[in-house]
Amino acid sequence: MRLKYLVAGAAAAALTVSLAACGGGSNGSNGSTGGNGGGGGNATSTGGSSNDKPGGTLKLEGSVFPDSLDPDFGYTTQAQEADTMVYIPLLTYAEQQGTAGTQLIPGAAESLPQVSSDGLTYTLTLRKGLKFSDGSPVVASDFTLAVERSVRLPWGGASFLTGYIKGAADYADKKASSISGITTDNSTGKITIQLTQKYGAFPNVLAFVQTAPIPANTPFKVLSNTPPLGDGPYKFGKIVANQSYVLQKNPNYVQIPGISAGYVDEIDMTVQSNPDTEAQDVINNTADVFDPADTITGSALATVQQDTSRYAKIPSATTYYFFMDVTQKPFNNQDVREAVNMALDRPALSKLSGGSLTPGAFFLPPTIAGHTDGGYPWQSNVNASPSAATIAKAKNMVKAAGLANYPVTVWSQTKQPRQNYDTEYTRVLNEIGLKATLKVVADATYFQQIGNANNHAQTGFADWSQDFPNPSDFYLLLDARSIQPVNNENFGNVNDAHIQQQLKALEPIPATQLSSAAPKWQALDKYVAQKAYVAVFGYETLPKFFSDRVDFNKAIVNPVDYLLFNTVELTQ
Repeated sequence: MRLKYLVAGAAAAALTVSLAACGGGSNGSNGSTGGNGGGGGNATSTGGSSNDKPGGTLKLEGSVFPDSLDPDFGYTTQAQEADTMVYIPLLTYAEQQGTAGTQLIPGAAESLPQVSSDGLTYTLTLRKGLKFSDGSPVVASDFTLAVERSVRLPWGGASFLTGYIKGAADYADKKASSISGITTDNSTGKITIQLTQKYGAFPNVLAFVQTAPIPANTPFKVLSNTPPLGDGPYKFGKIVANQSYVLQKNPNYVQIPGISAGYVDEIDMTVQSNPDTEAQDVINNTADVFDPADTITGSALATVQQDTSRYAKIPSATTYYFFMDVTQKPFNNQDVREAVNMALDRPALSKLSGGSLTPGAFFLPPTIAGHTDGGYPWQSNVNASPSAATIAKAKNMVKAAGLANYPVTVWSQTKQPRQNYDTEYTRVLNEIGLKATLKVVADATYFQQIGNANNHAQTGFADWSQDFPNPSDFYLLLDARSIQPVNNENFGNVNDAHIQQQLKALEPIPATQLSSAAPKWQALDKYVAQKAYVAVFGYETLPKFFSDRVDFNKAIVNPVDYLLFNTVELTQ
C-alpha cells in the first residue's frame, strides 16, 4: 500500500515523482491516479463551501478490517488509510489526487533531506514543537525507535530498511543492540542516516508510516488493539478487533504545512463483510464512505454509476495476480506455471470484478515505468478467453511434467469478488489436470497467513497497490531479500539470480532518470513473465463513492494513501 535520489542542494521539485515510476497494483507511463470527477485541490483545515459543516462523525464501512493498526506491523491499504491519519513520518505525500499526489513533501522533518554526493548519507532535521497525542514532545530518537520496531516485529516491508540502512540487518537479526547507520541529536533534532548502498527511492522509504516517530516507551510487541501514540491530526479511540475502530481529532496536533488538521470530529469504521450491502448502505446514506479498497459489483454498481455527484472511478497503480510457491510442487516446475498462465481466463476474471479490472499479464501495471503491453510469452491476447486448443496444450504440459492430478490448495479471502476470483482460478487448475481445492480464510488475517512459512501456502490470490511510485516497490514481491518467515510479501518465495542482479543495477537509479531506465525495467518484467513466476490477471481501478452528506469534490483519494480522511467534510 508507497523517491527520489537527490544530491545535496538539489531542488525540491526533483523529489516529485510521476506515476511513470509507480507500481500499481498492489499495488507508469506518466500515468496518473487522478480522479475522474474527483476533487484534485488540496484540502485545508478551515473554510469550505457555505454548505459545509466542520465537525460531526464520518461513518465508514469496509469489508476487511486492517491487518494491524500498529504502524510498525500493518501492511494493507485498510491499515494505511487509518495510520496515515495518526502517524506523520519525516516525509509524506501531497494531499492531492493524481500524479500531484505522488509528490514528496516534508512531514515531521523541516525540509526534504540533504543527500551526500555519493547517495549514501541522508540528513534531516525534526520540526520543532511536535507533540504526540498525549501532549508529550516528539524527539529525533523517536524515529530510530520506529525503525527498530519495524525490523524486529517484523513489518512485511522490512527489507526496505534492512536492505539499505547500515546496521539494520544486524539489528533485525539480534546481532547488534542498535542500528549503527542512524544517529540522532534530540537537542537539535538532527537525524543522520547512513546507507550501505545507493537506493534511488530511499526518500520514499522515509515516507512510510512504519518510520513515523513513536514514543520511547513503546514496547516491542504488536499493538494492534492499543496502537502507539502518534503525531498526526487524529488519534485512535476505541478499537474492537476485526470489527471496528474509531479515530478522533487529536487536540495536540501541531499543524504541519500541507497536512490538514481535518474537518470531522470522529471517524467510525465498521466492518461490513458483504460489499453489496456496504454499497447499498452508502446508496441509502446509512454509511458515508465505501472503502476504496473494496469493489462495487452487480446491481449496486448499475445504481451507483448513475450519480456522478457521488461516484467516480479512480485509476490506480494496482496489480492483481495469483502467487505460486516456486519452492514446492507443482509450481517448482516452470512448465506448470506456464500452463497456468496460458489457461487463465482473464476476461472472465474481469467480468467478476464488475469491470473494475483491466485484463493484463505483466507484473508492473500501466502507470509504472517498465510496464509493457503485448508480446505475451504464452498467448497473443489477454483480452480473449483461451481457446480449446490452448487449454489442451496447457493440460498436456502438466501431464508431461508428471504432475497430473497433483493436489493443490488454493488460498482465498472470504470477501467478494476475491473469493470468486479464486473459485475461477481453482476451476482453471482442475481444467488443466491438477487436483485443486479451495481454502477460504478470514480476510483480516489472510495475508499474514499466506506470508507465514509454517503454512506452506502453495498458491492463491494476491494484489499489490503501490507503496510509492517506483517499479522497485513492486519488485519487493519478487526480491529474494524480502523473504522472511512471517509477514513475508514474496509469497512465491522467488529467488532468482538474474532478478537480484538486475535489481542491484536498477534500484540506485534516481527518480528523475526512471523514464530512461524504463526499457531495462521492461526487460526484467518480460523475463519474469517468461519464467511465469506469477499469474497476473489484471489492473484495478478504485471506487470513490460517498453518501450525499459528503463534500465529494473536496475529499481526496490519494494514489499512495487511498482516501485521506482529513480531507473529508460533511455538508449536513
